[in-house]
Amino acid sequence: LSERDYMRKVMLMERTSKQTTVNEIMTAKVLTVTTAVTVEECLDLMTDRHLRHLPVVEQDKLLGLISIGDLVKAAMDDQKKLIEQLQQYISG
Repeated sequence: LSERDYMRKVMLMERTSKQTTVNEIMTAKVLTVTTAVTVEECLDLMTDRHLRHLPVVEQDKLLGLISIGDLVKAAMDDQKKLIEQLQQYISG
């Protein structure tokens, strides 16, 4: 159940929280990733599917949740490391 689920299915339908069960508004088929999926693959998946969070599972056990912010930070950290390596290579 996400903020987006709530906004789209409760607020826009002019219902109240008291009238609505979680079952009525939750995302039933949740897309998940495993720990083997790369940051780039997650970013592509989240961009293509318009997702902000993905559950991370292993053998049907929830390990955690990764957000688009987590992935952007990881991608930026990778880019910074690459820039530093290139600068060191160029400067000798």
